[in-house]
Amino acid sequence: MATSTGTAVEIRALTVWQPWASCIAYGTKRIENRFWETKYRGRILIHAGHTLDRYAYGLPLARPFLKRPQPHGAVLAVGRLVDCHQDDGYCTLWSAPGRWHWRFTDVRPLLYPLFCRGARGLWIPDPQLAAAAMALAVDRA
Repeated sequence: MATSTGTAVEIRALTVWQPWASCIAYGTKRIENRFWETKYRGRILIHAGHTLDRYAYGLPLARPFLKRPQPHGAVLAVGRLVDCHQDDGYCTLWSAPGRWHWRFTDVRPLLYPLFCRGARGLWIPDPQLAAAAMALAVDRA
């Protein structure tokens, strides 16, 4: 993806299990819990993986999303990764103890899911996928 000046805009994607990807895209989840840290900061695509986290069924924060459609294998939102820190006690209701907390802001759901393959770790999306996701992002204002 390029800016109007022709310079490349750095963007990454993160595959997240359902229902957590939907909680980020359509809800208030702004912390993603990981066992590892990242130094990356910037634009990020939220990709829903094919795995369903059965642990979510016992968590009240996830319940509103369990009866809604949960696309799998698709980019659902665009956001900005602004922080990554180790568990510092309890930073939000979405935080898991003992994990790295990845903090997102400016999360905008897409008008419709963009089906594509995901990957493990923080991955670099195809430039056409990134451009399509940015074009389909809904402004919540």
